Amino acid sequence: MCGICGFVSKKCITQEQLKKMNDTMYHRGPNDSGEEIFPARQGYFVGLAQRRLSILDLSILGHQPMHSSNDRLVITFNGEIYNFQELRQKLHDYPFQSNCDTEVILAAYLKWGISCIDYFQGMFAIALYDKETDELFLVRDRIGKKPLYYWQDGENLVFASELKPIMAYPDFPRTIQRVVVRRYLYQQCIGAPETIFENVYKVAPGEIVKFGGGKTQKWKYWDIATIYHKKKQEKAGTYQEAKEALKRILQDSVEKRMIADVPVGTFLSGGYDSSLVTALAQQASIEPVRTYSIGFQEERYNEARYAKKVAKYLGTKHTELYIDEDAMFQMVESIPQYYDEPFADSSQIPSMLVSQLAAKDVTVVLSGDGGDEFFCGYNVYDRVAQAQKLDMLGRIAYGICNLPILKQIRLLDRLPLRVQAIAGNHDIETKTQLGSSAYTRVIDKMLADEGLPFRYRIESRYQEDDWQARRMLLDEETYLPADILCKVDRASMKYSIETRCPILDVNVMEFSYRLPHEYKYADGVKKRILKDIAYDYIPQKLLDRPKVGFSVPLDKWLRGALKEQLTDMCDMDFLKRQGIFDADYVHSFLQKYLRTGDKGPSSGENFSKVFWAFFVFQQWYRTYMA
Repeated sequence: MCGICGFVSKKCITQEQLKKMNDTMYHRGPNDSGEEIFPARQGYFVGLAQRRLSILDLSILGHQPMHSSNDRLVITFNGEIYNFQELRQKLHDYPFQSNCDTEVILAAYLKWGISCIDYFQGMFAIALYDKETDELFLVRDRIGKKPLYYWQDGENLVFASELKPIMAYPDFPRTIQRVVVRRYLYQQCIGAPETIFENVYKVAPGEIVKFGGGKTQKWKYWDIATIYHKKKQEKAGTYQEAKEALKRILQDSVEKRMIADVPVGTFLSGGYDSSLVTALAQQASIEPVRTYSIGFQEERYNEARYAKKVAKYLGTKHTELYIDEDAMFQMVESIPQYYDEPFADSSQIPSMLVSQLAAKDVTVVLSGDGGDEFFCGYNVYDRVAQAQKLDMLGRIAYGICNLPILKQIRLLDRLPLRVQAIAGNHDIETKTQLGSSAYTRVIDKMLADEGLPFRYRIESRYQEDDWQARRMLLDEETYLPADILCKVDRASMKYSIETRCPILDVNVMEFSYRLPHEYKYADGVKKRILKDIAYDYIPQKLLDRPKVGFSVPLDKWLRGALKEQLTDMCDMDFLKRQGIFDADYVHSFLQKYLRTGDKGPSSGENFSKVFWAFFVFQQWYRTYMA
């Protein structure tokens, strides 16, 4: 686990400059660092660098950049290849010098070429330079656990695990890609391949980018829609057969993620996913597994008491920390430093706090991420199923509201937001992405320019009639990597700990596509098969309760402790100089938002998420652009 960066350019920067880029990611790898620059063909220079967080083979033999035994290849690598020991046995002809997975990647490439990626089970961002072909490969894992950015400037390319090294590259222009701001304010994050900067892109999950001779090619080696339809044809058998098969796959996935030369623990919320992962980790360990959870003083948001009961039942070595609003509030200032493009999922704050807690004892933690997306766990999936049933009524309601006499009084805008969402749901490409037009109108008025569509217009590619199943695929492709995995990566790496997600093992993901949908959702029961597996390890009474997520009092903060900062960010002169937002509208809408007495579907009190996204954007802007 680490941070990587580098370049292929006709502009040879100095070793000192490359080191400066690399050291912006010190938090990703405090144990070691390495930088190399060497000439390539056609007047190019190649620079590769890494900040290392030592997990496997803590010796100098794991140092990067790492060269192959024949010196043909050079690699910088961030992540873990969990089946590296199995692959090493297949690559017995290679003269291994270390016990780390990085060297296995080199050996695998020499044997199978870039198709070696198909053999890897893990999370990874790889930059591999082949001297023989004069090509640089950038590769990101299938679901996007590990981040990887690249800036293409004509015939030159610069890459990094974060944006900070790219920003530190000499003469990087830092030109904001204004079209993404519209979608960011709505989605709270920026999904691949877009970034906040022009000509800077994210390598998409499951994608390979090849750069050579000044030209770029990219392709998917693992595509959700393609894999879904392929695996859907391979039925998993009866429910009981599928349950036992999935249990074995999960056991194997957790066992592989317990392999480390440093202490390992788990994040334990007391929910189904983290509790099941913890139970399997405890089963695979000869000692009590360390578990970590944070609690809130407000009982309706507090899951720590449930986590404590699960930990006691499983016999883990449990640590909990109760945090108050002040502890969360103190994290706000660090958001732009570690989330180096605008990112406004406020659960990033408690995620940073639980990472800080775990980092006192362990270097690796296991989490339950992925269970909701692959096994139908979010509450939105209930609403999507209901919306599909009400789709025809919604179209009728929309037609009535748009009759001339009713359209004049804007009847649709007076309906509750959920009714508005169903009545206004027309686009076949976004049918499962329910949302209120009140939000989109406000965001459009806030911005000086148009931008990307609010929603991802890609649903037809899934060729799935069931809205619930279709929305799950969409979330796996967009929300999971762009929001959830980004949040967890930055929060944990802030404190130099590695988060591993057993449910996001390729074998688990692909097996989930073999399951009939009723194995995941039946009679209103979400995550049916995952819950039944969890009950084999933990009593049902310890797990069954309403889903609760990390909650942050945004409305209270923005109208209270952050009010002065928010008002300052809406200063007319500043907004006009910035040129991204409509100064008059934002200034006036802020005043409406701050009037706490306003009520109704279009009142200011309903727009805390929009203003939080705006606040985070301005905080980021002042950190990197002012």
